[in-house]
Amino acid sequence: MSLSQQQIELVKATVPVLKESGVALTSYFYNRMLGNHPELKETFNMGHQRSGAQPRALAGAVLAYAENIENPMVLAPAVELMAHKHVSLEIQAPDYQIVGTNLLHSISEVLNISMEDPLIDAWAAAYGQLADLLIATEKAIYDEHAQTKGSWLGWRKFTIAEKVDESAEITSFYLKPSDGGELPLYKAGQYISVRVFVESLGHKQPRQYTLSDQAGKDHLRISVKRESAHDGLAEGWVSNTLHGLKVGDEIEVTAPTGNFYLINPEKNNVFISGGVGLTPMIAMLNQVLENDTAQNVSFIHACYDAKSHAMKAHLDTVVEKHPQVKSYVVYEVDEAKQANAVGRLDLTTVDASLLPKDADYYLCGPTAFMQAQYKALLDLGIKAEQIHSEAFGTGGVHLG
Repeated sequence: MSLSQQQIELVKATVPVLKESGVALTSYFYNRMLGNHPELKETFNMGHQRSGAQPRALAGAVLAYAENIENPMVLAPAVELMAHKHVSLEIQAPDYQIVGTNLLHSISEVLNISMEDPLIDAWAAAYGQLADLLIATEKAIYDEHAQTKGSWLGWRKFTIAEKVDESAEITSFYLKPSDGGELPLYKAGQYISVRVFVESLGHKQPRQYTLSDQAGKDHLRISVKRESAHDGLAEGWVSNTLHGLKVGDEIEVTAPTGNFYLINPEKNNVFISGGVGLTPMIAMLNQVLENDTAQNVSFIHACYDAKSHAMKAHLDTVVEKHPQVKSYVVYEVDEAKQANAVGRLDLTTVDASLLPKDADYYLCGPTAFMQAQYKALLDLGIKAEQIHSEAFGTGGVHLG
């Protein structure tokens, strides 16, 4: 679906409004859509609605799309990110009609203009263009899952086979297919969606979690931080529900997906993580070791203190057994003096041997943490194309 020049100009003319009132518009949209289609509350994470993260992410995506309406392919990396997240949540082509209808009515109602206004027609064409792009991208991912040995489509039941406390906050869940079937050889760094019944909400809720181990085993492993209430934020519905489940309980899971993964285990790699952001890094590290590479690996991790440092024993064992793996740890609080540094991670103080110029760099953690490390790496002379990142939660740009 192509836009006329007049429609392009109309969409571009809404950029100032989106900058000023985009979050108000997207918040109204989600309330409208979920009110009209309560069944979608089992598709959209209500925690992201409650915190405002989802409306903010959508507002950013709509603004970026309006600003690049003449050349939407500039947003191809963001589209790929969104497509993987949508596939993980089992979003299908017919869902775009529901989203589109409610989005257009929201624009009409928030801006107080008629549905017959040319601006609505312009946004209908623009949304149709984006929807077609996402649907095509998602179809290719669904087709890949359908053709991958051990993979699956839709929600599949898994049984909690084991729970292991990794830190004061993080527990690993070992998940085995309830049907006894095979598992796919996913890429280290990819994620799954899990869906559980949240009693306080009265319906199921999905949440995406990175797989924290490499593929090739008879189980999937996720390592979940229990999100307690803090700093005005309520406790996490899914994480607390998961932590309350027992070995033998069942949950629903979608197939591994995602476009943040280990690219080449046969070269120097640097993994930089904050908090529970170490989960994809552990999977990548384990994959590197599985490939038995002699290349150097730097594992740089920052967290609050030793009690919140997940999988520390595993990393210590890896470093002891594999001299090519170097670890650097930063704690905000370090009473026992176990870390390499205290405070916030500052890459300019890290030994240069841990930051080789020819390495691939992987970042995962809270958004502010990743932005700081990304800038630091650029300042240290690392090229942007060598830096790969994955943010928590809804991601930087996400329409679902």
